[in-house]
Amino acid sequence: MTSLARACRSLHAASALCTRLPDTLIALVARFSIAATFWLSGQTKVQGFAANFVSGQFEFGWPRLADSAIDLFRDEYRLPLLAPEFAAPLAAFAEHLFPLLLLLGLATRLSALALLAMTAVIQVFVYPDAYALHGTWAAVLLFLVARGGGALSLDALLARRCRRQQFLDAS
Repeated sequence: MTSLARACRSLHAASALCTRLPDTLIALVARFSIAATFWLSGQTKVQGFAANFVSGQFEFGWPRLADSAIDLFRDEYRLPLLAPEFAAPLAAFAEHLFPLLLLLGLATRLSALALLAMTAVIQVFVYPDAYALHGTWAAVLLFLVARGGGALSLDALLARRCRRQQFLDAS
């Protein structure tokens, strides 16, 4: 066997091994990583509530919009279609709700679509030079839109229950 044939055989074996990665594992990593990205961004927009498992910072008070959030939207983000007084609380809410849903694997596709729309707005209107970062976010979110949250999600649990109930109703 030639060295080229051995190299091709090794590459094929490695490729076959990679195709065995379950979508559930990929979806779980995707859900947690993209949720962390948006959650941490949302945390910068609120005061009185903090939950950061990496840094260990926790504060369980009543969340309120940070004083700097509206200024951030007015002075740095400058969205053309939304007033800063509306956009700041909307973004803070979305950056907490949709990541939480992703962590739970509940309404995964809807949550991923919402964050994908937010990513598009950020790319087009806020940080157009950050296309490499936003492209990575979009790839993760598109995977979740296409494949869902995987077997380790509340979506999958609810789907199994609905199928079981339909089976019982049909009997």
